[in-house]
Amino acid sequence: MARDGKNSRSSHSDRDEVELVEKLVAINRVAKVVKGGKRFGFSAIVVVGDGKGRVGHGTGKAREVPEAIQKATEQAKRYMVRIPLREGRTLHHDVTASFGAGLVHMRSAVPGTGIIAGGPMRAVCEALGIQDVVSKSIGSSNPHNMVRATFKALQMISAPRQVAARRGKKIGEIIGRRAQGEA
Repeated sequence: MARDGKNSRSSHSDRDEVELVEKLVAINRVAKVVKGGKRFGFSAIVVVGDGKGRVGHGTGKAREVPEAIQKATEQAKRYMVRIPLREGRTLHHDVTASFGAGLVHMRSAVPGTGIIAGGPMRAVCEALGIQDVVSKSIGSSNPHNMVRATFKALQMISAPRQVAARRGKKIGEIIGRRAQGEA
């Protein structure tokens, strides 16, 4: 009987892992200089998401590539954050953020636009479950800076419900003002 309980738990964790989308962003060979010469290792950046508004990123270093990827994946799963999406496919509003010398602009898009983003930003958007977005990266193309800037931008996004709660208003008032501002 205990064995059945164990199997059901393991199948539950397997089900959770199947739902997660893992994207390898970058692998870098790093060297540690020691008395006898150089010791080579690998550094990996991984983005993990459920495709429904939760995403995380992690880095890992190890002597072998698979170990570095595994460490990065575990860290990414540990630090996942929830991002509100409009209609489950795009951003609620335009957002800009920077990290280091990397600057990121992300704009919501109409259905059918697709993910217009490059490199690390595309990996984050795909893992998050964004289907329509227009984005631009300026400055540093360093994958670390790009991923961190993208996460910083995504964490600045507020759903109309959150804005209404902060202001003590109804959602209709918030959305109505936005529609009047566009006209």
